[in-house]
Amino acid sequence: MNATPDPQHDLITVEIDGTPYRVRKGQMIIQVADAAGVVIPRFCYHKKMPVAANCRMCLVEVEKVPKPVPACATPVAEGMRVFTRSVRALSAQKAVMEFLLINHPLDCPICDQGGECELQDLALGFGGSISRFSEGKRVVADHDLGPLIATDMTRCIHCTRCIRFLDVIAGQKELGGIGRGEHMRIDTYIERGIRSEMSGNVIDVCPVGALTSKPFRFTARAWELRQFPGVAPHDSIGSNIAVHTRGGRVMRVVPRENEAINEVWLSDRDRFSYQGLYGADRLDGPMIRRGERWEPADWDVALERVRDGLHGIVEREGPEQLGALVSPTATLEELYLLNRLVRGLGSHNIDHRLRQADFRDQDLAPPFPWLGQSIEDLESLDAALLIGSNVRHEQPIAAHRLRKAALGGARVMVINPIDFEFHFPVTETVVTDPAGMVRAVAGLAKALAQETRTAVPARVEACLQGVVPDVAAKSMARVLKETRRGAVLLGNLAIAHPDLALLRALAGLIAEACGAPLGYLPEAANSAGAWLAGAVPHRNAGAIPVDVAGLHVAAMMEAPRKALLLFNVEPEFDCHDAARAHDAARAAEFTVVLSPYGSEAMKAYADVMLPIAPFTETSGTYVNVEGRWQSFQGASAPQGASRPGWKVLRVLGNLLDLRDYDYGSSEQVRDELRRCCGELRPDNHIHGGAALSLTTPVGGLTRIGDVPIYNLDPLVRRAAALQKTDYASDAVARVHPGMIQRLGLTEGRNVSVSQGEYRAIVPVQGDTRVPDGCVWLPAALAGTVGLGPAIGPIVVEPT
Repeated sequence: MNATPDPQHDLITVEIDGTPYRVRKGQMIIQVADAAGVVIPRFCYHKKMPVAANCRMCLVEVEKVPKPVPACATPVAEGMRVFTRSVRALSAQKAVMEFLLINHPLDCPICDQGGECELQDLALGFGGSISRFSEGKRVVADHDLGPLIATDMTRCIHCTRCIRFLDVIAGQKELGGIGRGEHMRIDTYIERGIRSEMSGNVIDVCPVGALTSKPFRFTARAWELRQFPGVAPHDSIGSNIAVHTRGGRVMRVVPRENEAINEVWLSDRDRFSYQGLYGADRLDGPMIRRGERWEPADWDVALERVRDGLHGIVEREGPEQLGALVSPTATLEELYLLNRLVRGLGSHNIDHRLRQADFRDQDLAPPFPWLGQSIEDLESLDAALLIGSNVRHEQPIAAHRLRKAALGGARVMVINPIDFEFHFPVTETVVTDPAGMVRAVAGLAKALAQETRTAVPARVEACLQGVVPDVAAKSMARVLKETRRGAVLLGNLAIAHPDLALLRALAGLIAEACGAPLGYLPEAANSAGAWLAGAVPHRNAGAIPVDVAGLHVAAMMEAPRKALLLFNVEPEFDCHDAARAHDAARAAEFTVVLSPYGSEAMKAYADVMLPIAPFTETSGTYVNVEGRWQSFQGASAPQGASRPGWKVLRVLGNLLDLRDYDYGSSEQVRDELRRCCGELRPDNHIHGGAALSLTTPVGGLTRIGDVPIYNLDPLVRRAAALQKTDYASDAVARVHPGMIQRLGLTEGRNVSVSQGEYRAIVPVQGDTRVPDGCVWLPAALAGTVGLGPAIGPIVVEPT
């Protein structure tokens, strides 16, 4: 809160400890004091959560008030005089502290919170040296809250921050206060762990050592750690983090406050994925295949092998036989240098859109997938349309912003292939098969165009002929027509849809008709940066079109290249058509893997494996969904003989005799790319393009293969604690309960699922969230890597 004058609000004058302040009506004393730099002790108050006023630690004296009042729950008034350090105020605060310490155990030497504990700090200032309490302290039994949060509830002081966080911020009432008085305890309502994807924040808000990080438990003390600023490497929000290290090893990750992006919160995926840095298959040095054996090699030998292999195929087969697949979690510098390397060898076959299936309109795509507004603006929307998005798991921080908007009255509407569970109220939900999604969006587009009398572009005119808007389409059209601040957002399942071009065009028409921005919610940390860096076959860095476009990822899978570069990519997990991608990697004559890891699958198709440093061991830049460039430095030295990816590419480029490839730092690479981008501005509007038509539905079952929250990328797949959560389930084919009997299946028994020549054996379950005619079988799981397209035809048969 700001204690300086604001012309948009009525201002009053209050006095705190003899100093007058002009403040807004309605502010609480503690808010004014915080803005003025006046310290008032507190435990239950948190600036992001509703006031509880149950710890009473913030008692202060107010002139003409007969007793101390809680600063967190007392609004300021004209002429109010507040005393935070008077004898009366200090006496009240010390009395409260004495009561809080009555039952608190004296286990600071073994408590993980020691050294960063709010109770410890305030006890030093307000506690007595001798306790007058001579009765026995209470003991509270601990319950298992899951693999992420450790409990020692005897330390709990009943501030209820954790309860309020899960209820108000995370949107899940998973903790509550049970019992009264000395028998009160904080616990789950039923015997199960906390499932929220934001649960780790209760560790931060807990002012004592009652709730601590289970993966971090008993590994380091706060004063032993060094802190480095960083950027989360998973979803496209770009949450700001602080990386804590000891002895060059990452010990934990915590949120770093940035009101414009993640506020003070962090998703569990961003918080606990650091465990994957030290996975069992981490590469410590370069490896070269010698026949059927793998042998370690030094960097000079390995890079010369790569140089000779690439040169040989380019000279013998032509540059078009070189292809590169790069992860959208790579840094901007790595993406740019890989783009320069591939194009420097004469090829344009480079792509980061690993989970995309439809490339028909790639020439019309925006310079980079942009949200269409700032992340902060999401919470001020009054209407939002989500198409193909499980935003709560795909971008938890964006979902938090949308929740704030929905609780403020915004109407959120959803068109999805699965009835995903959201933590905010949804006004209208359409759940249908992937082909039905297109028809539903077309119906909405037609209804809204009729309502607003918007001209239908020739590109989608044929799609809307014969479309009759249903009741849901008309209802959503009315909401969007009336909105003043709306948004149309395409999620991961829309981007992976086989009819992305049509969905994009129809969503653009909807956005234009209601005057709302069209936005994207891409899945990866640097999806936007990959477009800017030229990691697409039809555009160079800075979104400059190339004369002759190369092959996109699907084309490279259909016609495997002779030489293949895989940059932090595990094709069998990271590609839309997992089995075909794996086959393409095996079919290449020369495959180079640049990755922090060396899995058994990689050893089956790679010829050279080069260990590159993960995000905590390198410097780099991510561009988030709002187009914000965020640079960071490494928090620890690369493990073993690993090297930062940009340095590996720089040396390799020099060995390949590429021009102007001498960079002394990642900052030089970043600055060169920024010059390439110049004054490039985000623009999601679609102009022109060939006419599109509705696809005729194909009979049979359709697979819906979303990517589970903790299987997004190689790092998080190796985070042990996250893989023990409820969301890290095994491969299961979920179908509508009515289909089980029709298909002759038995729930819980194994079935055979096949896509073309690819087949897997998985158990089947009935699930009412799945539309009829569909099979919800997630991608990027060990049990589904042998299957075909994530969204496509599938056959299910009894075994």
